[in-house]
Amino acid sequence: MDAPPEREDCRPFLKVGALLHAAAVNVPQVLAQDLDQGFLLLSDLGTQTYLDVLTPDNADALFRPAIDALIAWQRVSRPGVLPEYDAALLQRELALFPDWYLARHLGITLAGEMLDAWRGICARLVETALAQPRVFAHRDYMPRNLMLSTPNPGVLDHQDAVYGPIAYDPICLFKDAFLSWPEARVEAWLQQYHADARVAGLPVPDWSTFKRDADWIGVQRHLKVLGIFARIRYRDGKPKYLTDAPRFIRYVIDVATRYDELAPLASLFEQHVLTAA
Repeated sequence: MDAPPEREDCRPFLKVGALLHAAAVNVPQVLAQDLDQGFLLLSDLGTQTYLDVLTPDNADALFRPAIDALIAWQRVSRPGVLPEYDAALLQRELALFPDWYLARHLGITLAGEMLDAWRGICARLVETALAQPRVFAHRDYMPRNLMLSTPNPGVLDHQDAVYGPIAYDPICLFKDAFLSWPEARVEAWLQQYHADARVAGLPVPDWSTFKRDADWIGVQRHLKVLGIFARIRYRDGKPKYLTDAPRFIRYVIDVATRYDELAPLASLFEQHVLTAA
């Protein structure tokens, strides 16, 4: 790893990696380090990510150990170790959507009733996120960051982990940025995670509450990702990520239309986002 100190801080990667390793999760081992120059020598977890190899036929077999590793990681959770996924961070992430996707990409500025509706949506999403039981959250636990390895999966890109909502990583795993699954399969995998988490003693609520929590924190993440993809396009000059925006638009609409409280969000998307996408 070559991470110039003026651009990247390797210490969170090392700290979270040590926590994952202590939980018996397969992460790169640090063989040597020079933090002053930003160099790490890491063990090799292979050349294929889950994203490279996942198919409808092998998804059940590959997601099984991914769920196991996630639960092992969550079981070692404790407060005061990782940054809190607090209201300020949740709100900053949500702001990426109007700032970058709506305003910069679509040329839409929220005002009046539409702005009031957006603020109400954000308040509800933040409130429900903070009400969830809290565990260690990788925050990008998705197939692109999981390696086909021995044992499966090898886990990468863990430097942004926080102490946050328990449903965050499961929904991140099954509603991915780069591939989509039928809703019935997503629900079945979430139920598998939920059942296993209860057996493991994790603080998951009853199934219906957990499903709602996963839906709502998923909406928060999907709005954030839409903003990030637009920012990468216009700030960093990398347009390819926005080609996956329709996947996230569909994720948001599918959930928002199922909950009366999120009806204003569904309306915003149907009136302004779908017509311009």
